[in-house]
Amino acid sequence: MAEANAKSGNDSEPAKPVISFQQIGRQKLRTAVWPGNGDKRAILFFNGIGANLELIAPLAHALPDRDIITFDLPGVGKSPSPVIPYRPWWVAYAASTILKRLGYDKVDVIGVSWGGGAAQQFAFQHRARVNKMVLAATSSGMTMVPGNIDALTRMATPQRYTDPNFMKENFQRLYSEDPGPSHEHVSKISAPTMRGYLFQLMAMWGWSSLPFLPFVNKPTLIMMGDRDRIVPLINGRIIHTFMPNAKLHIVKGGGHLFIVSRLKQITPVLRHFLDGPGG
Repeated sequence: MAEANAKSGNDSEPAKPVISFQQIGRQKLRTAVWPGNGDKRAILFFNGIGANLELIAPLAHALPDRDIITFDLPGVGKSPSPVIPYRPWWVAYAASTILKRLGYDKVDVIGVSWGGGAAQQFAFQHRARVNKMVLAATSSGMTMVPGNIDALTRMATPQRYTDPNFMKENFQRLYSEDPGPSHEHVSKISAPTMRGYLFQLMAMWGWSSLPFLPFVNKPTLIMMGDRDRIVPLINGRIIHTFMPNAKLHIVKGGGHLFIVSRLKQITPVLRHFLDGPGG
């Protein structure tokens, strides 16, 4: 295992991420590995649109016995802005390349929102690297049932990242969550570049996972909030219908950010699935 996979010497304190920059073609990507203190399978995490890698620290701390690998997409966090437009297949290729360089073979995969689409593409494109998959608050792409028009309109620009007041004033409308439990999440947000945000939006234009989902037979847990205004619950049901080895878990009262705001509630569900047979 690569140096980035070194374990923390103090199990009582959360491990800090090991940061590196990986060159993928003409693009440099800031990559992080939170080293686990156990021997369970590592997790590859695909983040939501415009979201920097620091935002998944709470999940890494909730699952301290697993290495967690993620990276900032072009123009997000501290990755340089994209040189050229990219598509989901490139994100999957970049993730596979990073895993190989860091010494990981087969991993469990978690994808949230936009990252759920990337996770589906990865599971189809690099199925030999996937053990289990968790899809949270996500859809099948252009074939999705759209959410609340007011929330989607506010999502169309990166203003929620660049303007702290906008985030505070619109948190409930965007995420159907009380900003109180998620204040740490808000404080860790790093604004993407305008080009980075727009290119990430453009990456999914015209993309749909429905044609290939029947061929993705990895054990999959689909988690959806029943109060999600951005990606309504019906989208999880659609994915569930098309996948041969998936089960659906509904997070009662959960909005779009339930993986942050309700992390204590969903951690036992994640553990039960990831640690179960085949883990």
